[in-house]
Amino acid sequence: MGMGWGWVAGEFPVGLRLGWGWRQDRGKEGLLQGPPSTQVYSSKTTFTNLLGGLQSMVQEGGFRSLWRGNGINVLKIAPEYAIKFSVFEQCKNYFCGIHGSPPFQERLLAGSLAVAISQTLINPMEVLKTRLTLRRTGQYKGLLDCARQILQREGTRALYRGYLPNMLGIIPYACTDLAVYEMLQCFWLKSGRDMGDPSGLVSLSSVTLSTTCGQMASYPLTLVRTRMQAQDTVEGSNPTMRGVLQRILAQQGWLGLYRGMTPTLLKVLPAGGISYVVYEAMKKTLGV
Repeated sequence: MGMGWGWVAGEFPVGLRLGWGWRQDRGKEGLLQGPPSTQVYSSKTTFTNLLGGLQSMVQEGGFRSLWRGNGINVLKIAPEYAIKFSVFEQCKNYFCGIHGSPPFQERLLAGSLAVAISQTLINPMEVLKTRLTLRRTGQYKGLLDCARQILQREGTRALYRGYLPNMLGIIPYACTDLAVYEMLQCFWLKSGRDMGDPSGLVSLSSVTLSTTCGQMASYPLTLVRTRMQAQDTVEGSNPTMRGVLQRILAQQGWLGLYRGMTPTLLKVLPAGGISYVVYEAMKKTLGV
């Protein structure tokens, strides 16, 4: 029972955090893709800055357009994290036993497998989220209509667009995230503190910094994935990872691989803070 309530306590702040941070995500998607009324690869009309992107989205679809796609974004939390944590625990127990503490390499492998399996199963929801986020006003009537149009025009393979860069992005993200977290743990231990019971500020700072570094390491692949998911089959286009990467480099150079990074970084601290505060409150409420 305690584990079940603990999972609920962990899920609730993630949902609240994503609801709050979706405005920044919408700004990031706009910077990656361009205004909703243009082709996703149009380089002449893409947003040049975050404020310009937000202003353009509000003009096109009103203030509510900043939360487009947030419904399915919150909806996919439960299966994504349930699969991720379940697989991680199974892998950890397999490697080191129930009471063992896995070393860095095995934790990395277990974490990577957990993310890979969860992302494989929810990739169709990621595609739907991206399409709903970037849609023009009136383009889709809702989630089911979006799925129906994708299946009719592009087939089932479209629901797994961006799968390869998504899987490849797990490697730099997991390695960087765990490496930074382990390094912060070492600093904490060297200070003579008890790592078994760090303060809330230390926990929040460690997770925030490691997550930020992981996102920066895998961001180019995240950008490629988003562009592949957003591109439909207009004029018979069928984007590949190599083709999207070459187009970004040809049009925007190496800096184009980090387009939209600013809103990603801006949301890390408030999102982490909201998650931590709500998590602690939920633990007290549920008695876990």
